[in-house]
Amino acid sequence: MSKKTKESLKIVSQERIGKDIYSMWLQADHMAAEAKPGQFLSLYTRDGSKLLPRPISICEIDRENGRIRLVYRVTGKNTGTEAFSRLHAGVPVEVLGPLGNGFPLHEAEGKRVFLMGGGIGIPPMLQTAKELKGTKTAILGYRDELFLNDEFQAYADVCVATEDGSTGTKGNVMDAIRENALEADVIFACGPTPMLRAIKAYAEEKNIPCWISMEERMACGVGACLACVCKSKEIDSHSHVHNKRICKDGPVFLSTEVEL
Repeated sequence: MSKKTKESLKIVSQERIGKDIYSMWLQADHMAAEAKPGQFLSLYTRDGSKLLPRPISICEIDRENGRIRLVYRVTGKNTGTEAFSRLHAGVPVEVLGPLGNGFPLHEAEGKRVFLMGGGIGIPPMLQTAKELKGTKTAILGYRDELFLNDEFQAYADVCVATEDGSTGTKGNVMDAIRENALEADVIFACGPTPMLRAIKAYAEEKNIPCWISMEERMACGVGACLACVCKSKEIDSHSHVHNKRICKDGPVFLSTEVEL
């Protein structure tokens, strides 16, 4: 893997696609050529008081035009994501990436695959759906308002769950599996920890290989600072304890490798 360097990338376009949800396309020729589904970029704000970058999952990769799409949620006022949401086309952004390990698509070729996304864990599943060959069912969990669900329909069968029952199954992604009697040979998933914990248990019960992408606050993004560790079954060769660095060893893990 080539050494990652910070680059100044221009914003091609940015739009609000849901409540506090924004879609940003970056002109990222070198990164787009290297990027894989499930990886992330670290974006630096223009605010000198916020030294650490913000990790944002890659939603789409347009290799032909050298562009990467990020879909992110603004997490509050005076945050890095709020600062990003105020930027517009033509503005440069300092970016490091692509970072982390993506989904192992070769493990699912020709098989029935669940692509499970919850909340802001939905965006990274879109490029995964685009590149994966086989029978794909995207199971998308929302609190209420939908985003990106229409775009998944070009690449996978789509099943939606909403907490308030306004669309699709009332409940969560696991409720959608049960209600629709869905079956799979492989699972790829990204979302909040309670969702991943339930998917991990389901996969173990059904003896289905499952890879999960863990969302975590990060600092350096390259594995040096140990700020984003998770518990692992094996001893980590870097820190010599039972943990893995989500930014460096992940964010995608085989579910049986980690404790949630």
